[in-house]
Amino acid sequence: MDPEGTPTPLEEFARYLRLERGLSPRTVEAYAGDVGRFLAWARARALDARAATRAQLDDFLWDERRRGLKPASLFRAIGALKSFFAYQAVEGRLPESPAESLRGPRRGRRLPKKLTRAEASRLLAAPDGESYEDVRERAMLELLYASGLRVSELLSLTPESVNLQEGWVRVRGKGSKERLVPVHARAVAALKFYLLERERRFKSSAAELFLGRSGMKLSRVQFWRLLRALGKRAGIAAAVHPHLLRHTFATHLLEGGADLRAVQEMLGHSDLSTTQIYTHLDASGLKASHAKHHPRG
Repeated sequence: MDPEGTPTPLEEFARYLRLERGLSPRTVEAYAGDVGRFLAWARARALDARAATRAQLDDFLWDERRRGLKPASLFRAIGALKSFFAYQAVEGRLPESPAESLRGPRRGRRLPKKLTRAEASRLLAAPDGESYEDVRERAMLELLYASGLRVSELLSLTPESVNLQEGWVRVRGKGSKERLVPVHARAVAALKFYLLERERRFKSSAAELFLGRSGMKLSRVQFWRLLRALGKRAGIAAAVHPHLLRHTFATHLLEGGADLRAVQEMLGHSDLSTTQIYTHLDASGLKASHAKHHPRG
């Protein structure tokens, strides 16, 4: 607060983010830090920060960039400035926000890693024993590779979620949205065998489909460790994690000619642009696709 006990512009803004926008403490702290740097930058130049022009905001962002701020942090700073000036406009202190049209630097999208087809085959073959654990892990791997489920979705399945006669799985995804995902015959066979083993081993157990040795639901950490161990057993150099199989599922489907919107539905993406990151193909794949589908190919 200032000497007279009146909240400073930054304190007002932080309170607005916390109470009216309902943002998390970490986000409020980050936004307040970004706006605080801008207010200090304006004071050092004898500028009225709340009457800043678009050009002055650009100058501030360029200075931030020159001092080494990474693209992700610049995007957050732009979001903070937009919120700050939108708040000033709502409060009637400005006719309009000078930050409304701010745009950040172009960010390259990081392509998700995936397994090759040979690596995927080795991973699926890694649990090659006849123990309950091997049977369970074969079913889990086959289902992940067949459906692209998130690990939370996989571990939340119940036996009733799986329709083995028709070959699909009912999944409750993000936002409690349900979707049906088809699974191929190999995954269905692995699941049937696992369910027989599950019924034989446990007379009473947790409600979930995939269970640990004691009949309780597997945790994410337990499954993560299992997958890491199976990846090493399969001779895969990269660390194998659940999302890697999701990436692999999507990429292999699209490389095989699957429709992008169908893959979007199976992955449970609400926005098609999220699915489009999986459409990267290597040069030989692009050339072969062009030769096959172009009228003069």
